[in-house]
Amino acid sequence: MKFIKKVSAIAIALSAVMLFAVGCGEEGAGGGKTLDTDPSDKDFSALRTASAQENAYEYKFNFLPEKDKEGQAHVGDTMPYFENGKYYIYYLKDEGDSYNHSVYLTTTENFVNYEERQEVVLESDHGVAQDSMIGTGSVVKAGEKYYFFYTGHNGNREPNETIMVAEGTSLTSFAKKEGWEIQPPAELGQRNDFRDPQAYYDAETDTITLTITASQGGIARIVKYTLKGDLSSPAYGGVIYTNDEAVVGDVYNLECSDTFQIGDKWYLTFSAQDGTMWYTAADTQYGPYTATPKQLDGHLFYAAKHASDGKNTYLIGWARRSESVSSTQDVKGWAGNLQVQKVVSDGKGGIALAPVDAYTQNTKERVLVSDATVEVKAGDFIESFRGFERYLVTGEFKYSGTGDFGFAFDYSGRKEKYKTITLSPESKTISLAFNYGDTFITSVPAELSANQTYSFTYMQEGSVGVLYVQGQAAFTVRLYGVSGKNVMLYSAGNTVTFTNLKQYTYTY
Repeated sequence: MKFIKKVSAIAIALSAVMLFAVGCGEEGAGGGKTLDTDPSDKDFSALRTASAQENAYEYKFNFLPEKDKEGQAHVGDTMPYFENGKYYIYYLKDEGDSYNHSVYLTTTENFVNYEERQEVVLESDHGVAQDSMIGTGSVVKAGEKYYFFYTGHNGNREPNETIMVAEGTSLTSFAKKEGWEIQPPAELGQRNDFRDPQAYYDAETDTITLTITASQGGIARIVKYTLKGDLSSPAYGGVIYTNDEAVVGDVYNLECSDTFQIGDKWYLTFSAQDGTMWYTAADTQYGPYTATPKQLDGHLFYAAKHASDGKNTYLIGWARRSESVSSTQDVKGWAGNLQVQKVVSDGKGGIALAPVDAYTQNTKERVLVSDATVEVKAGDFIESFRGFERYLVTGEFKYSGTGDFGFAFDYSGRKEKYKTITLSPESKTISLAFNYGDTFITSVPAELSANQTYSFTYMQEGSVGVLYVQGQAAFTVRLYGVSGKNVMLYSAGNTVTFTNLKQYTYTY
């Protein structure tokens, strides 16, 4: 995919120099725009590299553990639990002072302000025990006890994985229950792919049900177990979902499965191994789930599980990172920043993802680089708003021709290095690409129609961004090295009118 920018080479070269002299600002003498400044916005003009910018970010919405003596750690698979107005978000901590993906905890009441607990909650065993590496699990309360079910992984044992448990009387302290585990049942016919227990408690029957990701006959499955509230009598309950390989693909695992109810439907979510998040639906919690699965986001939002305050339901996972922030070739690293998205109805009998309410509140409107209405013709790249550390853009768009269009982010002042979010009516996708479209990163399905108006919300904090298109898609992106620069609206072969454009930063 190639583009032609209707901006002179001199203008491109000068754009980085003039970022703080021209652009987002109030109308000045002669109709020009002067800088729209605010003390809450950092000046990134002196930070020339992606790593320098990343080190300068102070993440709020997209929580990242504090650096420790071992370096920067990242958030791996999350295990959220809600109680008394507070979200307890347990996570597999990757790198830093964490040993073999030990479990750590951060808490929040609003998904904006987080309190990180420095002490390990569950530590992987330093010897030869089954849990020499801890895998994903979940917390449930049964009676007066809290149980933390988790995966014990040891590649030198047979089986490699079993379900283990720790118990406690508070949400911050758990003791491993020695000698207790669930091994893969003989019915599965294999012994080395059995993990990610999600626990649900039924007080009426004093029963805990676990959904577990597994494999049978070379096909990824989700199975269930039931046991009593005192952890006795675990019993295999069979398969509740079999991977639809024609839709999801031939993946060997459906990680971090979870179930929740919205309206009169139950939804089962899962992350296809090294792929994307999906959901399917059923009339009862444990299915069987036979509805055709649908994709929830692209490759960069992963391993999310739900938490609900009784009114709203959220999917809490992580935004994928690059192993090297200076890489313009891929975004494939395991773990990243915490990411939260609200679950809403898609208006078609299914579910979709939307911004958390707190992320669209406490905002301060800023003056756009361009106007509130922008007509973008084939070949145009029009600088329209500016990349602050934490910002929100809303608006509407309508197109009347054919060809791709979307958002272009300057990375190094050279057009061949632009990073693009592309809406493609012909391929029915929204995609992220680097290097002026040459390096594909990820995509989501989106069926757009000409001459129809769509509203959108784009929000970015640090290098984590999400584009929401009305009734179509939520699309997580990772954009290193684009802060402090103007963002362009572009078209590669269409006439697109953007209207009611507004940009905001935050007063948080």
